[in-house]
Amino acid sequence: MVNAGLKALPQDREPQGLYAPVNYVLSLGGKRMRPVLMLLAYNLYKEDPESILMPAIGLETYHNYTLLHDDLMDRAEVRRGKPTVHKLWNDNTAVLSGDSMQVLAYERIATCQARHLPEVIRLFCRTALEIGEGQQYDMEFETRLDVTEAEYIEMIRLKTSVLLACALKLGAILADAPRKDADILYTVGERLGLAFQLQDDYLDVYGDFSVFGKKIGGDILCNKKTYMLINALLLANDEQHRELLSWMESGDCRPEEKVEAVTRLYNAIGIPELAKAKINHYFGEAERALERLNLPAERKAQLKRYMGELLNRQS
Repeated sequence: MVNAGLKALPQDREPQGLYAPVNYVLSLGGKRMRPVLMLLAYNLYKEDPESILMPAIGLETYHNYTLLHDDLMDRAEVRRGKPTVHKLWNDNTAVLSGDSMQVLAYERIATCQARHLPEVIRLFCRTALEIGEGQQYDMEFETRLDVTEAEYIEMIRLKTSVLLACALKLGAILADAPRKDADILYTVGERLGLAFQLQDDYLDVYGDFSVFGKKIGGDILCNKKTYMLINALLLANDEQHRELLSWMESGDCRPEEKVEAVTRLYNAIGIPELAKAKINHYFGEAERALERLNLPAERKAQLKRYMGELLNRQS
């Protein structure tokens, strides 16, 4: 439904130099996780999820806008196996087309029923600000070696989790769900988002490029303060700690060797097992929150199944 809705969007605005990158980004595919979660939350209470398709597409538009700008800031060359906008066009186009995507996102979200609009816009604006706050923390962490696990979890909660939480709560709001249910669904999305981002960190090191769609080891090459690196620095013995720091100071002049060496250190320290346990912890919290919804199990089955698919993903 989401892909069909995106494909049906009018593409008649000019100039093409501004909107072609927008259409390109939205055509790259992906899991469409945020609009799907929004539609599934709505469908817990009402049977016509197609009626909120345009606001759901607005959420997906906003998510892709953040990716476009993230790729520019990170100087990433590949997204979902394809060249990023700043590589295919240029930096200025990436900035301006991203800005236009943000406006389009608000326009599409605002097509919801008028009676819901104030609450929807309040939640979405709060979420958009939090995402920016998370991105700022992420940037600040680049120059720090003392980032704690708690700081990292809060950063990914802001940068990633709150948009999933927003998606589920928006679906509940638009379905006229009880306020208590909407708040529970927000918690489900928040916990699910933490598990999802930690899994993304894991797959960046241990995933398959042909499936993952991004360069494996990218976080290692740029010394990104992920859950895995933070804990490796914390748990390493003296020799391992010195070697980690040495590779972090080496830059990316020997990329393949660096990724291989740091991965080997992660394995020796036990980081993969630690990461998988943390992923399962947050996913378990999401499942337990979902169980608190006072709805028949069969009503929640589709959302629960979809959450399970996200946990077992390889991309």
